[in-house]
Amino acid sequence: MAINPNPDGISSADAWRRALEMTAPIADHPSVTLPTLIEDLADRFGAAPALSSEQEGLSYRDLADRVARYARWALAQRLAGGEVVCLVMANCPDYMAIWLGITRVGGIVALVNTNLVGASLEDAIKLAAPRHVIVGAGLVGAVAAVLPRLDPEIRCWVHGTDGFGLPRIDHPIAADGRGRLDPADCRAPSIYDRALYLYTSGTTGLPKAAFVSHFRLMQWSHWFAGMMAARPTDRMYDCLPMYHSTGGVVATGAMLVAGGCVVIRQRFSASRFWADIVEEGCTLFQYIGELCRYLVNAPPDPRETRHRLRLCCGNGMQGDVWSIVQRRFRIPQVLEFYAATEGSFSLYNCEGKVGAVGRIPPYLAHRFPVALVRLDAETGAPLRDDKGLCIRCAVDEPGEAIGKIADDRASPSGRFEGYTDAEASERKILRDVFARGDAWYRSGDLMRRDRSGYFYFVDRIGDTFRWKGENVSTMEVAEAIAACPGIVDAVVCGVAVPGTEGRAGLAAIVTGKNFDLAGFRARLAERLPDYAQPVFLRICGKIEMTATFKPQKQNLAREGYDPAVIADPLYFNDRSLGAFMRLDAALHRAIRDGKVRL
Repeated sequence: MAINPNPDGISSADAWRRALEMTAPIADHPSVTLPTLIEDLADRFGAAPALSSEQEGLSYRDLADRVARYARWALAQRLAGGEVVCLVMANCPDYMAIWLGITRVGGIVALVNTNLVGASLEDAIKLAAPRHVIVGAGLVGAVAAVLPRLDPEIRCWVHGTDGFGLPRIDHPIAADGRGRLDPADCRAPSIYDRALYLYTSGTTGLPKAAFVSHFRLMQWSHWFAGMMAARPTDRMYDCLPMYHSTGGVVATGAMLVAGGCVVIRQRFSASRFWADIVEEGCTLFQYIGELCRYLVNAPPDPRETRHRLRLCCGNGMQGDVWSIVQRRFRIPQVLEFYAATEGSFSLYNCEGKVGAVGRIPPYLAHRFPVALVRLDAETGAPLRDDKGLCIRCAVDEPGEAIGKIADDRASPSGRFEGYTDAEASERKILRDVFARGDAWYRSGDLMRRDRSGYFYFVDRIGDTFRWKGENVSTMEVAEAIAACPGIVDAVVCGVAVPGTEGRAGLAAIVTGKNFDLAGFRARLAERLPDYAQPVFLRICGKIEMTATFKPQKQNLAREGYDPAVIADPLYFNDRSLGAFMRLDAALHRAIRDGKVRL
């Protein structure tokens, strides 16, 4: 089957034009935010489906009503503008209604990773400094376990269940039948106010809470609606976590502003994917690279070509998977993009160039300045010339991707909004780059650019790697390991595994006399989410250091986990057995050949 990368004759230029046209009016209407826009969308689309799950469906009118109810709840709690509510909840229509309602009246909602437990969950909540925490069914136990270590002034509410004597938020919401908010009830925020905190590990240090303004929510929603040519007849399949910007804003916001429907699932299931796509009549789905690799590795399903899909949109799809996805599943268009939650730039591959994360059309390069700069291989710092300025990479030469930061209120799309941690924000800014006084956002990602201007992702830089669709902070994992009994020293890095996306965690540890392997694994499970727990363990006599007294992570990553070249004891974190197993040549071959679940 021949694949047309641009169905209906839609060109790349059309996609960029639509995106620019849809986002151009945002700055001219500072009082129009996504929460207030929902009311206008309800007038326009009424009973048309907006959000649909296996448990509940909301029309546009229902969604506007639900948003108003949560807004009134926030007002009843006397939530002042700029105060924070943490949301710890699985994917569902109410997830979006909650944060839309709270942000409608000026509150900020921190979207907390639902995989976090123990110290990681405690740290995430403390980072946001909330007045309230809303927790969904199935997650109450994890939150209740850390409540005694949080500020006693924080009030915790549960949704969809009873537990631990905590008040339920859904009961007063269901009883509220007062309709829309009166404009006199509150002062609506502007697009320049903060709306969300989205957590990101960045490239160095511990996880951070990134500021997301109402402008960014409007920008993301309308930009992707334009790029995807979204229309009221579209149905977007969204099984990605709604605490991430991709699953929680891009997939949802783009559909809503276009009048389409978002089909929400709590999680991805390879066995249910095609049944859902066909039965729900989906025309689009949002992906990350891992999702697509799972699909191509799954057994054939008779429904995988009987769908109405016209496009899939996402990031991280590698070239070997890309071609199979389009050919085997007969998906007309893949819209790959590159973006960071807090970043000042993004890239889009509207042409269907296999393997590329995107490009900036030459005629728009002045509006979206992106560059690659050379780095010092050991320190990770940008190399500079004799004038003290950064050095641009040559064609196909890997370098760090950076985007120019605009400090113009009339053009907020190029601004870097930063984190709750001011020092962490400053570390992401590169100054005096190509001219004295300029400032550029450091993506922390190594890329190369070909002669046609297409960018290709090469690797992460610094102390973060990506695994199971999540960014993992090596510092956070190393600190959790160091807190375990019997650990003398520890260093963590990501290692490549054939047939998988991202990198798996490898921990090199130096142990003392009272080290217990089983107890060590149990302690990590209490402190770290599943995806952050090391897949491989290397027990060393000592941690080798560089001349500047930094752990030689590059050597560890390069040597990997092959027992044929490493004399140190190696272990594999076997999820099915719930134990670290000695990694010998046979097990190494099985992992390499994809016969072991990671």
